[in-house]
Amino acid sequence: MGKLLLSMIIVWGLFGLVSGTILAETIDEQINNIGKQIADLETSMAPLKKESGDLQSKINSAKTQIVKIEIQASDLGKKLIDKEADLEVQKILMFQRVRKYYINSKKYSALSLFFSSQGTGNILKQYTWYQSIISQDKNVITGYSQEIDTLNKNKSNLEIQKVKLATLKKTMENRFGFLSGEIKKAETYKAELSQKQQNLIAEKTAMFNTSVGDVSSSDDPASRADYNPGFSPAFATFSFGAPHRKGMSQFGAFGRSKAGQNYETILKAYYGNIKIEKIDPGGSIKTSIGTLPFEENYLVGIAEMPAKWGDEGGYEALKAQAIAARTYALNYTNNLAGTICVTEACQVYSKSRLNSPGKWKQAVEDTRGMVIKSNSTGRIFSTMYASTSGGATLSYSSGDFSTPQIWDTSCGNQGCWPNDSFEKQAGSSWYYKGWYKTRSNASYGRSHPWLNNEEFSDIVNAVLYYSKANDYSHLSQIQNCIGSCDGDAWSKDELKRQVTDKGGPINNVNSVNVDYSTAGFTKNVRISTDKGEFTFSGEMFKTIFNLRSPGAIVIKSGLFNVEKK
Repeated sequence: MGKLLLSMIIVWGLFGLVSGTILAETIDEQINNIGKQIADLETSMAPLKKESGDLQSKINSAKTQIVKIEIQASDLGKKLIDKEADLEVQKILMFQRVRKYYINSKKYSALSLFFSSQGTGNILKQYTWYQSIISQDKNVITGYSQEIDTLNKNKSNLEIQKVKLATLKKTMENRFGFLSGEIKKAETYKAELSQKQQNLIAEKTAMFNTSVGDVSSSDDPASRADYNPGFSPAFATFSFGAPHRKGMSQFGAFGRSKAGQNYETILKAYYGNIKIEKIDPGGSIKTSIGTLPFEENYLVGIAEMPAKWGDEGGYEALKAQAIAARTYALNYTNNLAGTICVTEACQVYSKSRLNSPGKWKQAVEDTRGMVIKSNSTGRIFSTMYASTSGGATLSYSSGDFSTPQIWDTSCGNQGCWPNDSFEKQAGSSWYYKGWYKTRSNASYGRSHPWLNNEEFSDIVNAVLYYSKANDYSHLSQIQNCIGSCDGDAWSKDELKRQVTDKGGPINNVNSVNVDYSTAGFTKNVRISTDKGEFTFSGEMFKTIFNLRSPGAIVIKSGLFNVEKK
């Protein structure tokens, strides 16, 4: 019975120790995985403004995992303490085993067998039995020694892991603090620009309009990628979509409608976890031009989507737009300003649309009273929308509701982008466009968005300088300037001199490639030059490009490409 009990104790101890060893290895793996996560965080920190929400989520996830590992390590420590106490009990029993082993190992010898008065068969049986006991004792002693050795190793590993966790926590906090500062800096960088630079960026990035309006945005052959600038090498940036790329894409809705989707499917695709309910919106609405009948006048006069789409397979898109516009107006007047403006700053209201609404009026009537509500809160929210998202919409929050980030493609993901985007299928001229004119249609001496090698190399030098010095005070445009050129801006030659000790100057660009984030923006711009390979974050490249590029040439969207021909 004693042997059986002792064997059970040893088996349990070995099982517990093996489990402890596996747990220790698992903790080590998790620590390494979190280390990789933190490295990934730093890699993805470049486009801070666009990805800050995702980064914060990753940080919180990593912190949660660290806490879990600390709990696991604490549990393992307790198990090791229990195991150590158990081995102390086994130690006492083991002393008895060792003593019995010593006595039994001396009890029989060849001479005792030879001189024994007992029968040979009987003495051999006893000898075999004692040898079996000796062998068991020897195995138990060996197992005990191995357990002690494993226990000591696990205790040592646990201490190492505790040190790793402490270092990891400190590193995490340091990097998190730095990250928060960088996100804040990225979101407020315009405030650090000079007033002249702010004006320049504002003039370049201002849109013709934020939605499709009465007439679709006109196509400009010089803005297309197949345009021939007449020189080579030539470089141009092409933006996917514009301007804010949040909420419903109007051209995307048109493409979805043509593909057979109804208004409810369209709205859920862009706004996420929603429901569509019919309510009494009230008889009138306060606008900047006076109080208007809500359904019969104000909504019928909303000029945010071409009425002709209703005759081109886009009637479901018109209904989706009517519901989005109704919800936007009610949210604006009920929760925000009380009075809604009638320009693109809110929603465009047009007397010409009111007088000649076409299929749009039918869409308003067919969806009368229908609004979009959050499934989780049961409340309406700001239903943003814009002309073109470039095939990928960005998430945004309104109150306590957040919309999803989606790839607006027929396959539902990035895999078939950019060719199978609903917007491309719908024929949006803003889907992939090189921008070189201001809102007032001024081009400042540029007839297309293409830059020659000297101009583009100068911009790359500016990005290189900023990446090393974190200073853009001298990087404004120096040719085809909007207004007067900035007197503080460095010439091309001076900029070359400034980057001599920073990896430049770059005189020739051999190739340009970009990396797209799964979150719907350009993550990196990779440039091969006569001074080697350079990789810049997409957000950094976009910011400096917009400051330095001549005329009104600009990257409008965070999702962009750079082409060379």
